[in-house]
Amino acid sequence: MRTDLAELVAPGHTAIVTQELQGAVVGPDAGLRVLADEARREALPNIARLLPAARAAGVQVVHCLVQRRPDGLGSNSNAKLFAIGRSAVGIAPGTPGSALLPDFGPEPTDLTLSRWHGLGPMGGTDLDAILRNLGVTTIVAVGVSLNVAIPNLVMDAVNAAYRVVLPRDAVAGFPADYGAAVIDNTLSLLSTVTTTDELLRTWKDMPTTRL
Repeated sequence: MRTDLAELVAPGHTAIVTQELQGAVVGPDAGLRVLADEARREALPNIARLLPAARAAGVQVVHCLVQRRPDGLGSNSNAKLFAIGRSAVGIAPGTPGSALLPDFGPEPTDLTLSRWHGLGPMGGTDLDAILRNLGVTTIVAVGVSLNVAIPNLVMDAVNAAYRVVLPRDAVAGFPADYGAAVIDNTLSLLSTVTTTDELLRTWKDMPTTRL
């Protein structure tokens, strides 16, 4: 049975986690341009609508980014995806490729975490411990990509006993029909699938509860 969305995403126990909204991934000089173009079509504009509403409602915003030293020391090299990443835009700390796009913050109340390795933020950062310290039990997952990182985040979060909410128009993969199939056939079994507009209506006029 579908849990009531208002209870599920109540500010006192909810965080919105953004995945790789950074220059090298979805910026104008992104390494995987087809993915960046698809993200800019729908997901990024919707995320830009969601984040202010989440902050206003008292929902914690956490940005999860990926970075790598120019020499790759300590980063993965055990899958084809990582080789593609090395040949794309640099993500060394302090570079535009590793930085959150300014459309999304960070605002003073946001948290920003960067990982050096792996496919998702649960395994490569202190995200789990930080969310537990904040009393978070529900994660609203947004960003890219439905090909790899978003399923990784959702599965890791479910395995760690979080409830996950997925606004289907605030995540992106390539090709678009593949991303939709991942949501419909896999992520819908693990998360509560919703939309940006439904979340905006739910958070509107909610009593603010800052974590």
